[in-house]
Amino acid sequence: MEFSVKSGNSDKQRSACIVFGVFESRRLSAPAEQFDQANGGLLSGLIGNGDMEGRAGQTLLLPTPELPCERVLLVGCGPADKFNDNAYRRAMAAMAKALADTGAAEAVSYLSDLEVKGRDAAWRVREGLLAVSDALYRFERLKSKKNARPRALQSLAFAFTADPGAAAEEAIRIGRAIAAGVSMAKDLGNLPPNICTPSYLAEQAEALAKEYGKLTTEVLSRPQMEELGMGALLAVARGSREEPKLIVMRYQGGGNTKPIALVGKGITFDTGGISIKPAQGMDEMKFDMCGAASVLGTMRAIAELELPLNVVGIVPATENMPGGAATKPGDIVTSMSGQTIEILNTDAEGRLILCDALTYSRRFEPETVVDIATLTGACVIALGHLVHGLMGNDDGLVHELLAAGEVTGDRAWQLPLYEEYKEALESNFADVANVGDRAAGTITAAGFLSRFTEGVRWAHLDIAGTAWKSGKEKGATGRPVPLLTQFLLERAGRG
Repeated sequence: MEFSVKSGNSDKQRSACIVFGVFESRRLSAPAEQFDQANGGLLSGLIGNGDMEGRAGQTLLLPTPELPCERVLLVGCGPADKFNDNAYRRAMAAMAKALADTGAAEAVSYLSDLEVKGRDAAWRVREGLLAVSDALYRFERLKSKKNARPRALQSLAFAFTADPGAAAEEAIRIGRAIAAGVSMAKDLGNLPPNICTPSYLAEQAEALAKEYGKLTTEVLSRPQMEELGMGALLAVARGSREEPKLIVMRYQGGGNTKPIALVGKGITFDTGGISIKPAQGMDEMKFDMCGAASVLGTMRAIAELELPLNVVGIVPATENMPGGAATKPGDIVTSMSGQTIEILNTDAEGRLILCDALTYSRRFEPETVVDIATLTGACVIALGHLVHGLMGNDDGLVHELLAAGEVTGDRAWQLPLYEEYKEALESNFADVANVGDRAAGTITAAGFLSRFTEGVRWAHLDIAGTAWKSGKEKGATGRPVPLLTQFLLERAGRG
């Protein structure tokens, strides 16, 4: 879909549909008032009769064939004094869904002209674009019959009564790049595990390298991982017939500067291995590669934006299956770092593949390392499905990621990572156990990873509660691509 920015009086716009916001208690927004006064009180008369209360998410479509615009769409925005970041995104999403049902090929939206405390026009354009893209996303690739819909919306203009400046135009470019990255992450997560295998992920990374000149991809196979001594990663792969892959993407946009490394967990299906999971809901374990998907999506976004940075994306990819050769509880393996690990639970496999990938990332001498993983069910219990769990060994880096999440609404919450928590991972037989007891499971998992990041500025995002939705709306969310891209935009001085 095409997006644009335009300015001018709301009553002069020619469009298949023009969109205005209405606040609770039937209060017209300023652009709506301008339109209303120029058209004989058309809108105020309707809402005065109770057709539109202004409740958040409420919509009302009005045919206006006698005016320059064919239709007017009113979108409820809730209380004016509570119209914040999230209320703005919800209004944009409600608009997108309503427009999708109208059959209008193009629309002009004055929702972007609404004031959001602390947010400028560029922010409203970018976040509006992302909200619309998210609301209109569909995954129907594998359906023999697509859902019948009216003619798709082809273009949307973010309108302002006054000139919003050049930054709003740049916001379109940034928003489109992030939206493309989010959609890629969603698509990868939503694909079934018989299609989205480790080899498929590798092929997608190679395809990105062909599309973008500053991006290269190298894929390491099992023999190469054996030569590197990746005993932890290969221990997880032993039970599967699918060949494991270590995918290494390098974006070179920053000259000779040290890179930022993004490491994403790529378990393309997780049965739990010998410590097998219950059958109910196991189909959702195809989403256990959403950390990997977020790395690919972020690499796509920054390559599209041509950021002046160097970034390395590393994805350890494998299945976790209970085959005859599968690793058993009680096995001890040697990681690439040389540390030995007692595997007490084969369903704590994500940290095993990540620890070798984190060690591998050291060869690039990264300035910063961020790993992203659907790592622990304990994170879902602690934080639910709204925010990512965030831990790290550098408070400055953690605060950068927290701030990026606040800008994008893709928020995280810091959990403690005290040394005392790591005592739960002590082993009688190896350097470290891969699990402790049930207490503070999210923190002890991060504590395990911290053993492989000493001397490196490192942060860990646990996205187990945020990477996908269950139930009727089941599907990948594409998070945390917005957070990661914003973090990198800030690093590049373009935030």
